[in-house]
Order: sequence, then structure tokens, then C-alpha cells
Amino acid sequence: MVSNKFYAVVAGIGPGTGRSVALKFAEHYPVVLLARKPESYQDVVAQIKKAGGKALGVSTDATDESALASAFESVKKDVEFENLQLVAAIYNVRPGSRSSRKPFLELTLEDLDTSLQGNLRGLFTFAQSVVPQLLKSVESSPYPPTFILTGATASIRGSINWSVIAAGKSAGRIMLQSLAKEFGPKGIHVAHAIIDGGIDVPDEEHSANNDATPDGKISPFGIAESYWALHTQHKSAFTFEIDLRPFNEKF
Repeated sequence: MVSNKFYAVVAGIGPGTGRSVALKFAEHYPVVLLARKPESYQDVVAQIKKAGGKALGVSTDATDESALASAFESVKKDVEFENLQLVAAIYNVRPGSRSSRKPFLELTLEDLDTSLQGNLRGLFTFAQSVVPQLLKSVESSPYPPTFILTGATASIRGSINWSVIAAGKSAGRIMLQSLAKEFGPKGIHVAHAIIDGGIDVPDEEHSANNDATPDGKISPFGIAESYWALHTQHKSAFTFEIDLRPFNEKF
């Protein structure tokens, strides 16, 4: 049954992790999907509604404080969300499409800024928007209000051609660790997920099922199941960090 008291928000909707996380949480809550472009969330919203869930897509830039504030104002004004409390927030934003995976001497300040904007500034802005809302749900939510950040291998170690990506990802991880230490005692479960490997992006035929993941790639549905497990953890046993990888991935 979909809750009539609480909702979840996913920032960063794509064909892999964002989509699957939204679908999983939509089994239990109305879900808000945030992305820069409507084409990123329109089909996911339609899929959730077709399955009997509730979903609202909002176009916004998570790195822009005023744009994000406007997005949440539109959520409050929506007839299906106006009386709901936020209970889960997932930051799954990937910085701009321009590739920053290249040798250090070929990088520019723009490459660095792109990584820091999406991985750190956006996280900061999003967290300041959702944490006050999550705090309001601590006493009434059946599960601990939860904030999850999608991380990567680059969150914990650098590598050749990954310098600016690792700089942004690791900075986001450290910021989140600070939030976990500050808001965990107040009842919010703050968690970081290290996605250590390539993610499978299922085609349209398999977009609602977990039956198309080849060996050596992470199922986005598997990621979504892990995020849901984090959300439902008892407060006496919070996990700050998980790492997910295919069975044959070296680590």
C-alpha cells in the first residue's frame, strides 16, 4: 500500500539507478522526481502511475538554491503532495555530460568546476533543503527518515584520468559523513553508497524487471533494493556506508 502520510524524493533521474530507486520507493510512497529536463523523468512518472503509484516530476537544477526552493514549493502546492511529510531523500545527481575522464594536464578549471558543482555544491544545496523536512518526520515515520547519497569508486580512491571526478566524489562523501554524525543522533539515517562497478541500463522491455543484467554489471534494481534496506534499518543498527559491486569485480 502506498503511504498517504509520507513521500520520497529522488534527485537525479536517469535510465539506471535513478529510475530504479524511484520505482522501488514508489511501491511504498508517493515519489517526487527531480531532474534538469522533463524527458529524464516523464516516462518514469508514467510507469509509476500505471502501476497504481503516485509520482510528480519537477524540472530543476539541484545546484541552484533558488531553483531547488521553487521546486519544493511546487511540491507543497500539488494536490497529491501538499499534506505529505518527507521521509526519504536520495541524491543521485551526476555532473554535466561533458567527460572529465582524461589525463590531468588535459583538464581545465571548467572540468573541475563541473565536478564540484554536481558532486558537492548540489549535495550541499539539496541537503539543506531536505534535512529540515526529514527532521519533522522523525517522531511519526514508521522507518527512520533517510538521506542517501549515490557515490562511486572515486569516492574513496583516486585513479589515472579520474582526478577531478574523485575530488568531487570524495568531497561529497566527507560532507555526508559529517551530516551522519550531526543528524544521526537526531533520528535521521544518513548513508553513502559506493557503487563500485559499471551499472547495467536495461532496455524498455526489461525496465520494470530484474532479468536483463549481464555478468559483470551492477543491476540498478539491486541498488534500489539496497537503498530500501538502508531506509528500513532499525535506528539501533544504522549503516553509514555500503559498497556494491558485481560478484566478479576486483576490489
